[in-house]
Amino acid sequence: MNTKKFYITTAIPYVNGAPHIGHAYEFAITDTVARYHRLLGNDTLLLTGADENALKNVQAAEKLGITTQKLCDQNSQKFKDLFEILNCQIDIFQRSSDEKTHFPGAKKLWELCDKNGDIYKKSYKGLYCVSCELFYASDELIEYLCPIHKSKPEEVEEENYFFKLSRYQDQILKLIESDEIKIYPDFRKNETLAFLKNGLEDISISRSNQRAKNWGVPVPEDDSQRMYVWFDALDIYQTGIGFGTNQEKYEKYWPADLHVIGKDIFRFHTVYWPAILLSADLKLPKSILIHGFLNIGGEKMSKTLGNIVDPFDFINNLKKNGVELAADALRYYLLTQPIFDDGDFSEEHFKEIYTANLSNGLGNLVARVAKLAEQNGIAAPETPLEFDPKMTTHLDEYKLNEALVHIWGEIKEADQKVNLEKPWELTGEKAKVVLLDLIKRIQHIAYNLQPFLPESSEKILKQFSGQIKSSAPLFPRI
Repeated sequence: MNTKKFYITTAIPYVNGAPHIGHAYEFAITDTVARYHRLLGNDTLLLTGADENALKNVQAAEKLGITTQKLCDQNSQKFKDLFEILNCQIDIFQRSSDEKTHFPGAKKLWELCDKNGDIYKKSYKGLYCVSCELFYASDELIEYLCPIHKSKPEEVEEENYFFKLSRYQDQILKLIESDEIKIYPDFRKNETLAFLKNGLEDISISRSNQRAKNWGVPVPEDDSQRMYVWFDALDIYQTGIGFGTNQEKYEKYWPADLHVIGKDIFRFHTVYWPAILLSADLKLPKSILIHGFLNIGGEKMSKTLGNIVDPFDFINNLKKNGVELAADALRYYLLTQPIFDDGDFSEEHFKEIYTANLSNGLGNLVARVAKLAEQNGIAAPETPLEFDPKMTTHLDEYKLNEALVHIWGEIKEADQKVNLEKPWELTGEKAKVVLLDLIKRIQHIAYNLQPFLPESSEKILKQFSGQIKSSAPLFPRI
């Protein structure tokens, strides 16, 4: 049997600060898609990592009075810890400061683009947002401020290397129009096309050692320059699977089947990245999923704006309140957000959703049926389980929130059956028939919930195999 491979990546977060719940949102999305493909039997590889060569990391380290390397070591570990506490299964965590596994591939990519005549040197002047690591045209600013971070860009003037982005405008336009690079959702595809049709200008892909504080990947054949963070960071998707160090592994998994990113970095992934790969004559990613922001009070959550929620504190507080499956509870709340549009996080809303859907919904159904099955001495049937076709449709289109709406509709139907049939009033064969149907429904629900709530679904499937016993509530009231 020829196993299909599925290579999926998160965006590679800056590590100038600790992760916030917005990062948890993207990690939960990516892990859910990866788990789904593993359950399908695909050779699935999930990569994440740390974007460590950014100027903002240098500045953050200076403020703390520590070395940039120490800052990156500390915060990269926190991002790895977040994956663990969220019960995400990562296969590769690639750091861009790794001179053994990342630097060779970053230099190789530069050399391939240079060989194709797409890199040249010139002087320039521009408005640079350090938080975005991006130059903005003056008409892109809002009241002279970065539209994302509400901060005033720096005016930068120096001689750097440039990449001939404009050379690839028509090619990328065709690739995206034809869905050869598939962008989810369609309205983000249209935004990308509009950006392309507005015309592309060549981009700076290096900065002086002075401005970079000698931090980052050195430019080949020029010790006075360091690679621009995005040129180097995007290549993590390749170096993490062996580009420049392990050609066999690289050829096995590249190209990426899906990049999962936030809407604020779409142009880097849908325009800059394909152009760089075209220049280097390398394969292009197959698809890009662009999710919305997880806002706080309508504003993007960010370290720069200071409106962050700490996911570690959130999960630990739930555990202190008796919620053993705290990671699944948070995953559920995050995955019910409208994936392609902006969501909004609040503790109050979390409690409402938790109580209605997890405590009174899934948890209550499992507890009621398990108790009735135990009282009637009923063993769980060995039911052949597979993904619901409707779930498959939603998951294949990355509509994770809609998949959860569907499965919670099935939970509601099962609850209604319990209330209508009143199995606690039945005995013998009549009770057995009703309860076996409910048990099969719960097995089906738990199987389909595996990508979303891995720990909860495992507990349910274990409880509803063999002789069924009642147990403590999955999701006790907060």
